[in-house]
Amino acid sequence: MSPLVGANSSRAGGSVLVGEAGRVVEPASLVIFGITGDLSRKKLIPAIYDLAYCGQLPPDFDLVGFARDATNIKIRLRESVIEHARTPFDPVIWEGLIARLSLVEGSFDDLDAFARLAAVLVDLDHRRGKVGNYVFYLSVPPSAFATVCNQLAEIGLNRPQRGWRRVVVEKPFGHDLSSSRELGQVLEQVFPPSSIYRIDHYLGKETVQNILALRFANGMFEPLWNNRHIDHVQITMAETVGVAGRAGYYDGVGAARDVIQNHLLQLLALVAMEEPVAFDADSIAAEKIKILSAAELLGPLAQTSARGQYGPGMANGHPVVGLTGEAGFPLESTTETFAALTVGIGTRRWAGVPFYIRTGKRLARKATEIAVTFAPPSHGSAAVRTTAVSNVLVFRVQPDDGIELHIGAKRPGGGMDIQPVSLGMDFRSVFDQAPEAYERLICDVFRGDATLFPRREEVEYSWRVIDPLLQYWADNGRPDVYPAGSAGPASADRILTESQRTWRSL
Repeated sequence: MSPLVGANSSRAGGSVLVGEAGRVVEPASLVIFGITGDLSRKKLIPAIYDLAYCGQLPPDFDLVGFARDATNIKIRLRESVIEHARTPFDPVIWEGLIARLSLVEGSFDDLDAFARLAAVLVDLDHRRGKVGNYVFYLSVPPSAFATVCNQLAEIGLNRPQRGWRRVVVEKPFGHDLSSSRELGQVLEQVFPPSSIYRIDHYLGKETVQNILALRFANGMFEPLWNNRHIDHVQITMAETVGVAGRAGYYDGVGAARDVIQNHLLQLLALVAMEEPVAFDADSIAAEKIKILSAAELLGPLAQTSARGQYGPGMANGHPVVGLTGEAGFPLESTTETFAALTVGIGTRRWAGVPFYIRTGKRLARKATEIAVTFAPPSHGSAAVRTTAVSNVLVFRVQPDDGIELHIGAKRPGGGMDIQPVSLGMDFRSVFDQAPEAYERLICDVFRGDATLFPRREEVEYSWRVIDPLLQYWADNGRPDVYPAGSAGPASADRILTESQRTWRSL
């Protein structure tokens, strides 16, 4: 058996793989620009190893790394796989994979390096009998996207005589709406829109995909999924880690750009979208675009939004410094590490339902979840109404993936004493171990399935929501300081307390 083909391989005739969606996966080469970077070492290479272990790489797969300095790269990648891969380390699988690795050293502004890259790819095609299917993965800073794309165009690698070309770009997709549009124009001058894959790894998580399954495969929810029965929705992404070592990226970006504009507004779209006519890329994108185009900030922003910056405190039982004590962050930094806002959706289904969104670093608990809170009963005896609890449907995205429904039940004994109880499903106890998000998304790129990749319109509508908030914050003071290890600034609590609501506990 080939070292690249695991026990669960779905090889068909030795020349193609058939993916989960039934799409034929043709022989292909993957080029990673920035193969020595953190994303590549911690996520991409471990995911590719996991795919090799499970026999899910394309046949005649080749991996090409492009980096300024690839010294000892094979040793470093091996260490990363041992530390970060989902599947056990198998030296035979690893040696089979690393034997398919070619390296090209050079800078992004070095056209000769791109010419060497082209020569390597042509040689691999010739030796393997492939037709020139290439995936270009831009694991590089956004400032380098245009340079890499233009160099690929200059050398002709974006224009296939045979086969196909696909380019993968990582967030952030711009710094604001204007820069996002410029980036989209640059990409589409080099590659057709259908060949551009914008990765939002949250969309590769099984719990996120199960939002659509729960909504549309179960008839009990559709009659209740509207403003007559839903009081509000909370979307939370809380982290216990800080931003140590990331000053070069994070300072000036902040929580709203880093997380809300992409991950959390995508979650909002999945919760609120109408049922698509088909579960394919075009149909799902069309429904998400309708929601994001109807989404808007609710004001006044002084009352409906909050931002914070973590100060000194405790994390996992240990004292930690505040943001401005981290290396690389100036004392006068106004970068927010906590952001909360209120979004409304101007459709008949969702009019009047607030979507409360928050994210933060150095918070009390790590959790990403969506909580749909249903309206209390409007009829029945006064005794039942006064003791009723809020029904809440919670999608737990991480770390303990699952779904739970909070209901009220009578406590044993006399009277009608109602207490909240939870009905839950844990994904790990019900299903086999699911692939990591990057495994699923890389496989989808090879298959040419763009269902889980945001379109340019989705990205730009999301910036249209966020931009006014960023401008308001730029014009109005500094973030509120909150202690590391807390639930965030007090100003975030006031967003909900004015309407007699509260955030879910962290």
